[in-house]
Amino acid sequence: MSVKILDHALIKHKLSIMREKSTSTYIFKQNLDEIAMLMAYEVSKDFPLKLKDIETPICKTTGYELDKQIVLVPILRAGIGLVDGFRTIMPNAKIGHIGMYRDEETLQPQEYYARFPKGLTESKVIIVDPMLATGGSADMAIQDILDRGAKDIMLVCLVGAPEGVKFLQDKYPELDITLAALDDHLNDHGYIVPGLGDAGDRLFGTN
Repeated sequence: MSVKILDHALIKHKLSIMREKSTSTYIFKQNLDEIAMLMAYEVSKDFPLKLKDIETPICKTTGYELDKQIVLVPILRAGIGLVDGFRTIMPNAKIGHIGMYRDEETLQPQEYYARFPKGLTESKVIIVDPMLATGGSADMAIQDILDRGAKDIMLVCLVGAPEGVKFLQDKYPELDITLAALDDHLNDHGYIVPGLGDAGDRLFGTN
């Protein structure tokens, strides 16, 4: 398993804007879109390719295309905020959805919706969610997708906590995780510190 923290000046700059409690919903979403594009570019640079015969205006030659179909799976509801940025870079990606909410007493995720495109077994599946806190939601999403036959899964999150990263490392030693930032710890309410608050509420303007 690899855990990659993206060391990118623009990501750090834009994430700092998102962390500010005074940042409006509009600016929060705008910066999330832009960070998602930067993350999509970074995580895809080593994706496997296959050769393809093409013809330029000058001659026939050999080009490249991605070896696998990409399937994005946002964890609802906040995960949907990363989809637009990723699809700007990966316009042919198919989209699955898995919906969860967190029980505020137990802090455990509860699944309420799951729908995926066909062909998960042959696809590169990218689970996206702004926050990796306890790891419970990501765990449930990963297991659900594995149960449906997927073999090539990666997790991309904006902000992670060490507790959630360790939990997933222990359970899925082959999983690749990419974060824009690894924060300090979880507080008693299961929120990432310093974090950026509830990503879903800030993204959609709810409380």
